[in-house]
Amino acid sequence: MAVVTGITAAILTLSACAPDTLSDQYRAGDDKGYIAGDGSVLEIAEPDRGEPITFTGTLDTGEVVSDGSYRGRVLVVNFWYAACAPCRLEAPDLEATYQTYRDQGVQFLGINVRDQAATAREFAATFGVTYPSIIDTDGAAQLAFAGQVAPNAVPTTLVLDREGRVAARILGRILDVSTLEALIDRVVKDPE
Repeated sequence: MAVVTGITAAILTLSACAPDTLSDQYRAGDDKGYIAGDGSVLEIAEPDRGEPITFTGTLDTGEVVSDGSYRGRVLVVNFWYAACAPCRLEAPDLEATYQTYRDQGVQFLGINVRDQAATAREFAATFGVTYPSIIDTDGAAQLAFAGQVAPNAVPTTLVLDREGRVAARILGRILDVSTLEALIDRVVKDPE
């Protein structure tokens, strides 16, 4: 029994030393109110992509949209909210990328995870964002994506292929616009 206790104590001691970024963020005590992503990129090869994402939501304009509104087009989805500092930093880059790709039929859609419509519209006006955002205070749109490639941090940006399947994810703030552009370019080049 003493041997088992000694081994258990050693395992617990070693596991306590393992890095845990979520715990580290909590212990930092900075009260930022969110778990930040690290900018990591996940790219999913075309044959390995899951089922198409099915979602419905109400935009900050009151219009109802669904996954069907975007089928046949590459869709970039960004999960955000107005008080999120990384969201504020990346908003101009997302808008510039949207402007670059919109003539190629690439659509952008924000999913605001906390704010009311008026706050989302004010954010869009302040940061010059012209693509629409779903107001998702009930979490329904987030839940629709959770089964495939979860948006585990805010912001998170997903690139969906023309069938509505997740092809790529940037977890956290987009650190380099060229990364998002490369992901979009690869999905745009997918065979139709």
